[in-house]
Amino acid sequence: MAAVALLRGAAAGRRNPAWHWRPSETTRRCLARGTGLLGSNSTDGVAWTCFRLDGRALMRVRGPDAAPFLSGLLTNELPLSGPPTGAAQPSARAAYAHFLNVQGRTLYDVILYGSKPMYIFCRLPECTEEAPSFLLECDSSVLGSLQKHLSVYKIRRKVTVEPHPELHVWAVLSCAPQTSEAAPLEERVEGTTMLIRDPRTARMGWRLLTQDDGPALVPRGQLGDLQDYHMYRYQQGIPEGVCDLPPGMALPLESNLVFMNGVSFTKGCYIGQELTARTHHTGVIRKRLFPVKLEGPLPASGISPGTLVVVTATGQAAGKFRAGQGHVGLALLRSETIKGPLHIKTSESQLVAVTAVVPDWWPTAAK
Repeated sequence: MAAVALLRGAAAGRRNPAWHWRPSETTRRCLARGTGLLGSNSTDGVAWTCFRLDGRALMRVRGPDAAPFLSGLLTNELPLSGPPTGAAQPSARAAYAHFLNVQGRTLYDVILYGSKPMYIFCRLPECTEEAPSFLLECDSSVLGSLQKHLSVYKIRRKVTVEPHPELHVWAVLSCAPQTSEAAPLEERVEGTTMLIRDPRTARMGWRLLTQDDGPALVPRGQLGDLQDYHMYRYQQGIPEGVCDLPPGMALPLESNLVFMNGVSFTKGCYIGQELTARTHHTGVIRKRLFPVKLEGPLPASGISPGTLVVVTATGQAAGKFRAGQGHVGLALLRSETIKGPLHIKTSESQLVAVTAVVPDWWPTAAK
């Protein structure tokens, strides 16, 4: 209930700096370098910035039992995997979801891509059967762990699980303001390329899976600096990968899984569902993963994950810093503490001011 009151009060509290942060000029210049994410120059002809995400990898799950197999493990409904039924329906869809452990904590965050027939991504003879097939995008450091996790639950199902290193993952972000994209893109699946909207939020643009160079495939596209991508998604409050969502520690609803369209409360059972459903129906989420701005001298190595965030006035613990890039990041904070001044004490005993942010794309009430 605290989270409900918090987010309902967001609009009324926008005058408080803790509720509405605008990037500093330094941050603006950093983000604008090679990306134009906070505004574009109409004279340069660039509309999209493409970021190659080498920290993300793809795994393919295919076979007659692929759909029920994945459905029993994921927090969300599966994306469309059948052929289009009409002109308005594209041949592919994407969905965001988490794999949970039996205690209901996040193991891996994934974006799923479904398409049938999926042999467009594979020229091998055994790939030509039109069985349901899905691509799972995950943190590249846990590719082996995720494959092992899937193998444990496969049992006798007719499913093949294998890495798919032929394709690269790209993020495609608009250089124009969010309200007016200068060069609209269209979802498509052709050859060895899939271009599809990011299922988490419109603020994260598009996902591009391809063997080819990303910017060359996007009209008026340019190559972006990967650091700018991470800074941008931290500002939007989007966790991605094991640094932001430590396996076996992060709770999905505290990690804003609902806000990012990553959970279905009407689908069938899946591992870890009990705690997630109970938390949702009680409506009590006392802590939440918030974007934060850091002000003050930072250690050369940055702020360590798990560093305590403290309420400046009382010294009371407000939560813990999770991950960041430069002077922006994510912190797991108790909702009732975010309006007050917060700080982090660094290893050099210096104080870094912490300002929590409520992104304007979040709903006004917790779901």
